[in-house]
Amino acid sequence: MNKPLLAALSALAIAGLGATPAIAAPHSAVKTAPHTAVKATVDFAGTVSLSNCSGSVIRFPNSADTDPALVLTNGHCLETGMPSAGEVITGQSSSRSFGLLNSAGTKVATLRANQVVYSTMTDTDVTIYRLATTYARIRSSYGISPLTVQDTHPTAGTAIKVVSGYWKRIYSCNVDGFVYRLKEGDWTFKDSVRYTSACNTIGGTSGSPVVDTATGKVVAVNNTGNEDGERCTVNNPCEVDANGNVTVRQGINYAQEIYNIPACFTTGNTLNLSAAGCTLPKP
Repeated sequence: MNKPLLAALSALAIAGLGATPAIAAPHSAVKTAPHTAVKATVDFAGTVSLSNCSGSVIRFPNSADTDPALVLTNGHCLETGMPSAGEVITGQSSSRSFGLLNSAGTKVATLRANQVVYSTMTDTDVTIYRLATTYARIRSSYGISPLTVQDTHPTAGTAIKVVSGYWKRIYSCNVDGFVYRLKEGDWTFKDSVRYTSACNTIGGTSGSPVVDTATGKVVAVNNTGNEDGERCTVNNPCEVDANGNVTVRQGINYAQEIYNIPACFTTGNTLNLSAAGCTLPKP
């Protein structure tokens, strides 16, 4: 995993960047119809900082402005601990708080969840929180719109940015390719995104949205990387192809696709794991 706080502090100290996150200055009318505007530039607006990870306020293509807002991060960032292999959590009560950032990376508000809608580390690595407010209220109060999730499979070669709300840092690279199976300790992720080497993400970037620089849409969620060159261990995921061949790429980082998530949400941003086209693991 792109480990949370403690590992991040160590990584930055080793890199000579210091142990304190740098607060950089890089990144209203209510509608009931889906809001389809796409950001023209990639910055920090709509991203959030968690106590130990990164995340973003997201909407699906068919979400309405009056729907309860959702936050996307990793399964391994869940406040009650990492889900076990094969475990799927739905409808769990939560009061977790998130720091909402504006385009410059400045915290403008504290948002609070009322539910873990969905969380798992099986096949993917995602947690989706429901907030106690709507997209419309966030926009009218703070002038910030959510990031839209792309509902089609990402493409190799796409220019992307990994936007960390925790570190207020943006990584730029490309989608290098896709991994049939990514194995890390007890967990196995399917059809993962592999970055080119420029996205050298660190602890604390877990849960960052991976944004297509051309469209401004979220195509994946950042989650892990091979730190030490070990084979298939925690913090050292390995790639396994369809024939069972294992490849270790030290220093390379990965994300999990999210294009399949919108099909699992219906009117009112309601989770329906039985909906047509929904392929997320079920409890």
